[in-house]
Amino acid sequence: MAKKTNNLGKFGEDAAVKYLKKMRYKILDRNFQNNSGRRIGEIDIIARDPQEKELVFVEVKTRQYPKFKDTNPEENITYIKMKRLTRIANVYLKSKHWEDSKYRFDAISVWLEPSSKKAKIKHIFSL
Repeated sequence: MAKKTNNLGKFGEDAAVKYLKKMRYKILDRNFQNNSGRRIGEIDIIARDPQEKELVFVEVKTRQYPKFKDTNPEENITYIKMKRLTRIANVYLKSKHWEDSKYRFDAISVWLEPSSKKAKIKHIFSL
């Protein structure tokens, strides 16, 4: 079961990266984790928004459309998840010496249609 979930998540992240590149974002990192101390969590995608000239920490949530069509994937981004994302983002900023950089948190929801392998993307700016 975990392998199927991991494949679904990877597919969603790959679709999100493809979407962001199409929107001219520069992908800086994927699946960033702190490598020292207690593991805080992971940021799915770190990118640079060329229009706003800011870093974007992106949380990707993927669901199979037929199974979860009545719920939005982003509904699973809780207050606790946002606190963790903030903490890991600070680790990333410090590791790059970018503490004074302008940044924001976005979410990308991906609905996967399993039979066609097509994805519907919804980009939510500034969580």
